[in-house]
Amino acid sequence: MRSTDRLRQMAVALIALAALVAAGCGGTATETTDTAASGGEAPAASLDRIEENGEIVIGVKYDVPPFGFRNPDTGDVEGFDVELGRAIAEDLGVEPRFVEAISDNRIPFLQDGTVDLILSTMTITGERDQEIDFSEPYYIANGRILATKGSDIAGLDDLAGRPVCTVLGSTYADTVEERAPDADLQLVDTYSECLELIQNGSVEAVVTDDVILTGMIIQDDSLELVGDDLTTEPYGAGLRDGDTEFQKRVNEAIDEYKEDGRWEASYEEWVGQYTGIEQQPPTMTLKEAIKLAP
Repeated sequence: MRSTDRLRQMAVALIALAALVAAGCGGTATETTDTAASGGEAPAASLDRIEENGEIVIGVKYDVPPFGFRNPDTGDVEGFDVELGRAIAEDLGVEPRFVEAISDNRIPFLQDGTVDLILSTMTITGERDQEIDFSEPYYIANGRILATKGSDIAGLDDLAGRPVCTVLGSTYADTVEERAPDADLQLVDTYSECLELIQNGSVEAVVTDDVILTGMIIQDDSLELVGDDLTTEPYGAGLRDGDTEFQKRVNEAIDEYKEDGRWEASYEEWVGQYTGIEQQPPTMTLKEAIKLAP
């Protein structure tokens, strides 16, 4: 079982990484595959190719504890999404290789062949489903607001005129613009940048999924969630559009992961021990998820 102190240690490392990301990113992973580097047309993500290579390349977050983060002590990538990725790879009989996929480059990485699969806190939406395919939902998050303890921010109405952070490529840019249009929205590349901005006072709130915000609270207990749930965010594994055979195998692996107790064990290790909230694997279907967030 990971300790709270261990995750808190990541704050320093993640803030240091944020400066590097801000200086050099704009959609570039810290690791890429040969396919992306070639600049040629990406092949379809076929099971035959994955099995022939003996490897599946999975895009995950590197700065979002407890779902995907690089352990500053070991250099390993860990978290709830990472554990699910390992389970899918094991089901396919191949080795997983994890690369960083920030919110703004998740779909391009699938389309250009940088990755075979995305497990990067990605909400299933109808708009995204026009560009890629999704697995059945594997986690249900909720949109929330993060503020400093003692702040007078208690909900969306209090964001008017205040600097608010979220990331490029997330659903929350639209959420804030639509539901708090007078907020001073600041878009950055990574959630570690949002954490740094609220810590140094450059923004007064961060808006995103509750599990991502929980990871920030683990790193800095001067922060807290405020207000009611804003949205319901069903997470799905992303894969290239039209790859139905691969989609079927991924769904089978996720279903088994939910049914045999591994989902609950991973949830308790990475999420439940910090939130104190019990949760069961989601039963929402992909069609229901798309309808929920068109």
